[in-house]
Amino acid sequence: MISVEEALAACLALARPVGTTSVPLAAAGGRVLATSVIARRDQPPFAASAMDGYALRRADRRAGAALRVVGEAPAGRAWAGRIGAGEALRIFTGAPVPEGADCVVIQEDVTRAGDTITLGDPLDEGRNIRPVGADFRVGATLEAPRRLSPADVALIAAMNVPEVAVSRRPEVALIATGDELVTPGEDPRPDQIVASNSYGLKALVEAEGARARLLPIARDDRESLAQVLRLAEGADLIVTIGGASVGDHDLVGEVAAAMGLERAFYKVAMRPGKPLMAGRIGAAALLGLPGNPVSAMVCGHLFLVPMLRAMMGLPTGARRRLTARLGCDLPRNGPRAHYMRADLMPGNDFPEITPYGSQDSALLSVLSQANALLVRPPHDEPRQAGALVAYLPLSPLAL
Repeated sequence: MISVEEALAACLALARPVGTTSVPLAAAGGRVLATSVIARRDQPPFAASAMDGYALRRADRRAGAALRVVGEAPAGRAWAGRIGAGEALRIFTGAPVPEGADCVVIQEDVTRAGDTITLGDPLDEGRNIRPVGADFRVGATLEAPRRLSPADVALIAAMNVPEVAVSRRPEVALIATGDELVTPGEDPRPDQIVASNSYGLKALVEAEGARARLLPIARDDRESLAQVLRLAEGADLIVTIGGASVGDHDLVGEVAAAMGLERAFYKVAMRPGKPLMAGRIGAAALLGLPGNPVSAMVCGHLFLVPMLRAMMGLPTGARRRLTARLGCDLPRNGPRAHYMRADLMPGNDFPEITPYGSQDSALLSVLSQANALLVRPPHDEPRQAGALVAYLPLSPLAL
């Protein structure tokens, strides 16, 4: 068996970039930016009023001053004149400040009668003008790679860039294996179960911005498995679920090897998830996940998600661990790293994390309740409540 760290390094070495494509900005949210974006204009492109009020000369800005209103400037319609002594322009938020004016008095500090305003006492001290380029200038850069957030999309739009280069969405083929499996909605025999792993992994893959293909369930015979593997042609990553152990019916490694699999490793010193396999088969990476539901999903978070991120050009490596205070005593850990389903709650200085009592790798109900994985290194000493421990948030997009 190899360590989790060694297995992850091997998986990342298998993850090849998937290339780029251009998309309209309106379709770019959540995609991974492949090429840095350069601003085509200043923002704001002119000195703009930050408030509704009156633009005037600072020399005329004194309590009780009476000024003549010479025009009006709503947003989107610049006033063409110049503000002189004793003059003011009615102006609205976002409108260009006219020549001659160097401050805006907010409307709450003004009394108006016809075309004359009288400044109140006291007056707000702010200039209430946003300078040209206060946000960014022509040539400012939004650096790639990064997953585009809603705020990023708004920024690119303000930069006047209508289309961006993003990483292509990796194509992931998901193959569940086993005679005991049926698809959701079927009527299982008493000795069958519903295939759940592939649906959870599909959701995980798609939350990361990749495309997932659910292929037919591969039965426990070589021809069925080979046939389904052939259906995965064109995928960037093939994920098999189950059949990677050493039982008489665990055929994934054997069949994939006959089809050209170059295996990188098999078995990882972790729980849940020991029977994990990875390699390359043709142009695709292959990740062989355990069949137990929780094992498959935990390995998906630890290995599948980083592989997808690497394929899309994001920084590679293990998902960042966070720190919490332990909510209960724990005995010494065994020789394998343990990723314990846990409940994370707010705390005074650090969050408090408490693992669930049952860590059976078949219990999806516990995984569904959990919002974090408490990470215990191999041979970790006994821990008492209040100790600082590492955890991973159970969210595909979390850090």
